[in-house]
Amino acid sequence: MQYGICHLSVVPVRSIADDTGEMVSQLLYGEYFKVLEQRKFWSRIRMVFDSCEGWIQNNQITTIEKQDYDQIKNSKNPKYSSDLVSFIETPDSILLPIVMGSSVSNTKVLPNNFEGSSIAVKKEKTDLVQTALLYLNTPYLWGGRTPFGLDSPGFTQMVYMINGHKLPRKAHEQVSQGEALSFIEESEPGDLVFFDNDEGTIDHVGIIMKNNYIIHAHGKIRIDCIDHTGIFNTEIKSYTHSLRVIKKII
Repeated sequence: MQYGICHLSVVPVRSIADDTGEMVSQLLYGEYFKVLEQRKFWSRIRMVFDSCEGWIQNNQITTIEKQDYDQIKNSKNPKYSSDLVSFIETPDSILLPIVMGSSVSNTKVLPNNFEGSSIAVKKEKTDLVQTALLYLNTPYLWGGRTPFGLDSPGFTQMVYMINGHKLPRKAHEQVSQGEALSFIEESEPGDLVFFDNDEGTIDHVGIIMKNNYIIHAHGKIRIDCIDHTGIFNTEIKSYTHSLRVIKKII
């Protein structure tokens, strides 16, 4: 078994070993993984944080030893950057921009210097919405996990991760967690709301706010009204998503 870590700002994770492949997720700086299969130019990996699998280019990763992998995995308090964009300084005094949610824990694996703001402890549920608002107006991007583009489960995953809580990568995986609530009135800001398509498949997720509002990724990270039917977009005066279930995760 081989192991690796992301030394660049953002690396696309694709469905096939080709640049034209669907981007299923993204690796952020400092995230580490197992290498499941290696080819000449591409490797199939499994991300440790959420078990998401896909293909990345070999020249966009740094391989690490098992002892380094174990050191990171056994770290009690992983540290994530909390500014939309900050910088890492390399040993060559080069500044590397990194995005919110990057793993900036000090390890010998990536001996870079980070002096920006970070979070290293689990935060309260009340902090989730404040973090979510930092992504407001970020464009929708299938497979994205950054302030420059993300999809709906990528958005909820990153908001929870930055606050010290773990969510899977896909909406249909996230819905398996937590306690189901019967009514919107039972929900609290920070709870997750899931929506399904005409076939009954969970295909969207957002974060509940106060006063029957929701923040979610639809074209961009936006705030809309929500009721027992679903999400109502006041701009087009129509429902855009059908409510399936509300889950209390923390």
